[in-house]
Amino acid sequence: WETCWFKVELSIPLAWAGREVHFIWESDGEGMVWCDAQPVQGLTKEGEKTSYILTSSLKETEPHSLTLYVELACNGLFGAGKGSMIAPPDPDRRFTLSKAELVIFNRDVYELLVDLEILLDMAQLLGEENQRSFQALYTANQMINVCDVTDPSTFPAARDLAASIFSQRNGESQHTIHAMGHCHIDSAWLWPYEETIRKCARSWVTVVRLMECNPELTFTCSQWRQICVLWQAQQFEWVRSWYPGLYMQIQDFVAKGQFIPVGGTWVEMDGNLPSGESMVRQFLQGQQFFQEQFGRICSEFWLPDTFGYSAQLPQLMHGCGIRRFLTQKLSWNLVNTFPHHTFFWEGIDGSRVLTHFPPGDSYEMHGQVEEMLKTVKNNKDKGRVNHSALLFGFGDGGGGPTQKMLDRIKRMSDTDGLPRVRISTPDRLFSVLEKESSQLCTWVGELFLELHNGTYTTQAQIKKGNRECERILHDVEVLSTLALARSGTFRYPASQLQRLWRLLLLNQFHDVLPGSCIQLVVEDALQCYAKIRRAGAQLQEEAVQSLCGDLLQPKAGSAESTLVLNTLPWERTEVISRTGPAGTETLALVTVPSMGYAIVREPLLPAQPVAVRKQEDGSIAMENGVIAVCLDTMGRLTSLRLVDSERESVPDGCYANQFALFDDVPLYWDAWDVMDYHLETRKPVTTLLKPLEITLAGGLRGSASFSLRIGKSSTLTQEIILDATCPYLRFLTQVEWKEAHKFLKVEFPVQVRSTNATYEIQFGHLQRPTHYNTSWDWARFEVWVHKWLDLSEHCFGVALLNDCKYGASAHRNVLSLSL
Repeated sequence: WETCWFKVELSIPLAWAGREVHFIWESDGEGMVWCDAQPVQGLTKEGEKTSYILTSSLKETEPHSLTLYVELACNGLFGAGKGSMIAPPDPDRRFTLSKAELVIFNRDVYELLVDLEILLDMAQLLGEENQRSFQALYTANQMINVCDVTDPSTFPAARDLAASIFSQRNGESQHTIHAMGHCHIDSAWLWPYEETIRKCARSWVTVVRLMECNPELTFTCSQWRQICVLWQAQQFEWVRSWYPGLYMQIQDFVAKGQFIPVGGTWVEMDGNLPSGESMVRQFLQGQQFFQEQFGRICSEFWLPDTFGYSAQLPQLMHGCGIRRFLTQKLSWNLVNTFPHHTFFWEGIDGSRVLTHFPPGDSYEMHGQVEEMLKTVKNNKDKGRVNHSALLFGFGDGGGGPTQKMLDRIKRMSDTDGLPRVRISTPDRLFSVLEKESSQLCTWVGELFLELHNGTYTTQAQIKKGNRECERILHDVEVLSTLALARSGTFRYPASQLQRLWRLLLLNQFHDVLPGSCIQLVVEDALQCYAKIRRAGAQLQEEAVQSLCGDLLQPKAGSAESTLVLNTLPWERTEVISRTGPAGTETLALVTVPSMGYAIVREPLLPAQPVAVRKQEDGSIAMENGVIAVCLDTMGRLTSLRLVDSERESVPDGCYANQFALFDDVPLYWDAWDVMDYHLETRKPVTTLLKPLEITLAGGLRGSASFSLRIGKSSTLTQEIILDATCPYLRFLTQVEWKEAHKFLKVEFPVQVRSTNATYEIQFGHLQRPTHYNTSWDWARFEVWVHKWLDLSEHCFGVALLNDCKYGASAHRNVLSLSL
């Protein structure tokens, strides 16, 4: 990730007057040309950008000598790995500058070559049954005959022959492709956040240069890809802070309608794992930024590369002023082909959004004939709509569209035998789709990606940090709001909270929260979570002092007391741990009202204390008057039942809280995927390091703990806790993980029969089948969940809760949580 700076002094020969002059720079590291202290051109060999146009026609009055600076980064378009696109950074990789030249660019030859490329593609791809393929072939042959490469005066005649083909127009019924320049830039992936800032500058300054040369170009900026459409508010903010001159140019092109902000969110977040409140904040921060900076909010939600889409998203979009949605990621499905490209997507509350998947199944098209034909042929909604999108430009690592892509598209704008292609905008596309929408189908529920199921579990510390920080910010806002309502002198920490929220939202980017990023990004994310924890604790303390400061002051003669706050919207009776006068931990049973607090002096006495008994066979039984459990020496549940019911939850001969280890060797995407065949490698964890022993003997709390060896060198320690009056059993689990290509789960077989299990999602829940009847059911062998999943019959059920996990499954009667 080092940077080298080159000072380049150029002297253009006087004999080159009237010629187009380029500065050529080829290196395997990404670069950027600077002139007069401003970035003027991005350079990326992998993105086919290796030249900076000095002049289109050198005039005598123009300076013939100038000085440029080239900033060269020691990373390529896809990071600094070696041998594979998803290889981690290689500290021994070297980057080489291979060419630095001042050249004359022969535009006539270039245009001729693009003509021939399009004609030859038409000849090869339209097929023998299409007469246009033969017309294109014979025209190309005539051009070769007419053209004398040693005599430039023959070039115009050859180009006229090509123009005769390109000028033959389409019929009225021809499918129309809306081409939009696109540059998808991952905010972090195979490179850290700091490198993304430079990627944005390289990509967007290149697009600005293209727009100056091609006024018809529109560009959509999402987060990952760049099209003449821009989409991540966070990336705009980076450019605004680090490249103010470039940002002013972008603002001008936004005002002209060429540079189009789309997306509506702060980053291109993961579509499954962020909480409902986090998703709302993604839209809030994104839309607020676009309104403040560009005078408009986004009407399209642009999320092309995330790993599935929650069934709650349509309702959230509606609430944020968005009725249109674009993605393409479901084209990556490993098992089932999604049946639509243009349809209405309906969420769990009935909200519907018009949804479009570009039929070319990519957001990185190059404007080639083959892509245009695929877009039409692949379209699943022929007859219902006659328009579709094509997003062209290098992406993921940035880059965006090139001049050659634009020149290809110009030749295909209305050429008989090919679909009609127009440079368009998201609004034009969706406006015409809305007019044609009367016969569109509706898809109800989640858009589940049948791939990358491992991202629900990869990088456990990131998952834990995200969940904890979501909770911290929730609590700070609740307590600060209550403090403001009670005291006119309290200053609500709006700016601090916005900063902390944006930090959390940044790390919900779709390669960070899922864990599909390099270790350097993981370290950055964990540092961000640490900042949120520290700042959140300070803000929380300030709010509590304002809200309850007088209650925290010790009063003479009063008994020792504890202030307990409840930031959830229901009354809670729970056992808490508090520090006594001597610094010792003591337990207390307390009741605290909804969104309120209580002063605990004399703790409550439970109606029935927890009873803990060790049996002769080493098993341990615990009961609190609500539930009764029995654990064997390995910490497995052999019995779980409600005291008032004789119904047993654990089937005979089965063990709940059973840890199991699986092989995890995916086909390619190592950090992303867990394949269905991993289920065939199940090995129960049975190596006991420390048998189950009682750690708390009962009263307000009973507990027992044990330790296991996992695999070759990992260990697991777990404390199983039952509190007085509590209707659930808690498992505090710590794993020292040292395995490679292994997958650890914990399983709970239950004596419940249901064809569907219920999973919590953002602001709601959905049901998924517990069987593999169809390929759609089987493809969901590993799914995502938020805080709970439940398997219930009429009047009876069992739920599995968690505080930091997202991967889960429910097959037949076994609830499984991926650790």
